[in-house]
Amino acid sequence: MADIHQILKQYWGYAQFRPLQEEIIKAVLAKKEVLALLPTGGGKSVCFQVPALAMEGLCLVISPLIALMKDQVEQLQKRGILAKAIFSGMTPREIDLALDACVYGKVKFLYISPERLKTEIFKVRAKKMKISLLAIDEAHCISQWGYDFRPPYLEIAEFRKIFPAVPCIALTATATKEVKIDIQEKLQFDKKNTLVFQKSFARPNLSYSCLYEENKENRLLKILQNVKGSAVVYVQSRRKTKNVADFLVKNKISADFYHAGLSHEERNSKQENWIKNKIRVIVATNAFGMGIDKPDVRVVVHLDLPTSLEAYYQEAGRAGRDEKKAYGVILYNQADIEDLKGKIKQTFPSLEVIKNVYQRLANYYKMAVGSGEMSSFDFDLEDFVRSFPKTENKSLDYLSIHYALKELENQGFILLNEAVNKPSQIVFLVDNTKLYEFQIANASLDFFVKLLLRMYGGELFSNYTKISEKMIAKKINTDEQTVANHLFFLQKSNIIDYSPQKEKPQLIFLKPRYNAPDLPFDSKSYQTRQAREEAKISAMLHYVQHEKRCRTQLLLEYFDEISDQTCGVCDTCLKNKKTNQPHATNESAQEYIQQVLDALKYTSMNVNDLVEAVSPLDVKVFLSQVQKMVASGELRYNDKGDLEISKNK
Repeated sequence: MADIHQILKQYWGYAQFRPLQEEIIKAVLAKKEVLALLPTGGGKSVCFQVPALAMEGLCLVISPLIALMKDQVEQLQKRGILAKAIFSGMTPREIDLALDACVYGKVKFLYISPERLKTEIFKVRAKKMKISLLAIDEAHCISQWGYDFRPPYLEIAEFRKIFPAVPCIALTATATKEVKIDIQEKLQFDKKNTLVFQKSFARPNLSYSCLYEENKENRLLKILQNVKGSAVVYVQSRRKTKNVADFLVKNKISADFYHAGLSHEERNSKQENWIKNKIRVIVATNAFGMGIDKPDVRVVVHLDLPTSLEAYYQEAGRAGRDEKKAYGVILYNQADIEDLKGKIKQTFPSLEVIKNVYQRLANYYKMAVGSGEMSSFDFDLEDFVRSFPKTENKSLDYLSIHYALKELENQGFILLNEAVNKPSQIVFLVDNTKLYEFQIANASLDFFVKLLLRMYGGELFSNYTKISEKMIAKKINTDEQTVANHLFFLQKSNIIDYSPQKEKPQLIFLKPRYNAPDLPFDSKSYQTRQAREEAKISAMLHYVQHEKRCRTQLLLEYFDEISDQTCGVCDTCLKNKKTNQPHATNESAQEYIQQVLDALKYTSMNVNDLVEAVSPLDVKVFLSQVQKMVASGELRYNDKGDLEISKNK
């Protein structure tokens, strides 16, 4: 077995590991079941990549985001490590060749999405692979208690039964106590052979602040004038990214905007300019930041309230990865608070709306009942919304349809993948002899075939190779459409397989299409999720509005890490130093159950009003009790979406 320090030096150029990395790696090599919790920027990928390189065989990596898969594969390939990824939008032949390379070649890492695990083609090929390690990235996605639950992650435990001797490492940046337990149970970890590693969620160099501000743009300007260096500004809407960036530019601050609706070239260019400090400030939706390794961000500002503390911790945590002084700032006002309180009704549409949207999806793709399992399609949400009859357009707005689709995803009926650039690729389907015969018979394309071979080499005969229609067109002084026409002709003649560039989100039907009225929708799970989302929003509001407790303490307690030590650098600590105010103490979890029953004895109310009525010091513990009371049936949601005591109690 290769030396892990030598591997780290050879491929990453580092002389030593970061805290906890070495202990985690040694546990993996000892074939322990490992759960590793490292904060954003803590170097999670090294914890499975290094031991995989030290072992014989292939490491299978389960990841939920195409962008993260592609980024890690590219990073590994740059280091001279053979890695592949399989994701929606690839042709069957591309998938076939990638799987063959993993069975017969020297591929060290294969990245796949969790829904791929249950496909018969993958299970058959996987049995032929020498899998040495299973790595579960973003492992919180397996837990319904987590903030980003993905039903396909539940397939992992079933898949593990095929490879009982293969060790498993699960990694995440954020997990509460419930989520940590749930991850281990859902992955069916052997309790006697499990090790959990958790680096403190505290970031001593990161100063958190929540500032009430009516004129947020002017306050943002002052922050950026006072805090020099690279910055990220998060907002909720695509339109707002441009408006805020324009405002900053007008005030002589170098800025640009970023969101998922831009083309891949635009996103890549803006991201690169920011990473290389050609642009100081990037104003973005939360589509920005995943997998980006930029250590010198000095400040992250949220102009809109995040919907959970998990999301906030991840996004604010992109500041100060170089461990130098950095700031995470939330700017909010009363309108933001009311908007966040109202988000639950918006994000949980009625069952009637959800079934209607499902039916419209089937109509949109002309899919018959019982067909379509694992079918992948380009998806344009705006075009889909326009496909609804005008009478329905009035009753169904854009956001209702969006959240209905998200719920269909949460219930495991569909999967929506973000827009990601997939460059054009070709592979020759014939050998040299057959190709020569084609060139003789089609003299007008002889020059074109020779050009492809000159530009991209013999690799074209064995693997899909990325090509650029633009570069080819430039070489022969023509336009891209003419090049595409030549390629399509070669494909029609069975000389090549041509996969044109894709840059649209992908929608996958994970199950055969149901008759919409018979959709097996889990209403109890829906209500439980609603309770959890309300709890997360209430915890977020409590964090923002709290005026006495240390911000770091509040965040740590949310993730079940209790600390008596204040950070000394957040806005609350600085204010308390001036006034010499001690921080508040906690209440016991058991004290809250009766308070909930008393508050709801003669009335019903939503979760936010319940929090205000009880005024708990520890909102997280309080909301956890409310969730458990809903799950046990002691509380229920009425038709208005308010909590009430169940009638049979």
